[in-house]
Amino acid sequence: MSDRTPRDQETRENNGRKRVWAPPSLLPSPAPQDGYSFRYIRTAVAGQADNKNVAAKHSEGWEPVKIEDHPELQTFGTKSGNLEIGGLMLCKTPTELVEQRNAYYSDVTRKQAQAVDANLMRENDPRMPIFSEKSSTTTRGSRG
Repeated sequence: MSDRTPRDQETRENNGRKRVWAPPSLLPSPAPQDGYSFRYIRTAVAGQADNKNVAAKHSEGWEPVKIEDHPELQTFGTKSGNLEIGGLMLCKTPTELVEQRNAYYSDVTRKQAQAVDANLMRENDPRMPIFSEKSSTTTRGSRG
């Protein structure tokens, strides 16, 4: 006789969690780091180096992530010591800079929208309005 458990009595342990399918990510995400935001920066297009883009992002405050700083991503390392996959290099910057950048571009967008609205309203003629306020009502059943 064998000491093995019968196959129909074996179960797989899943620690009480139900696994949910999700599409695989093509780019690995680093472990979160307090005070930093991560982003992949383009280093090459169609096999040609894109040094101009890398320099522009560096001047914005993005710094390459060293592979030794994220051991969970060791399998993706390159000879340069940076995490680079298919022409994209993982970079990080302080979250504060990201928030400042977002606020700057939100303000630029708001000002552009205001300028467009002001230009439209300047061209507006009351005899033929660009925006006409129309209202309609619908009712169901009897009113009385």
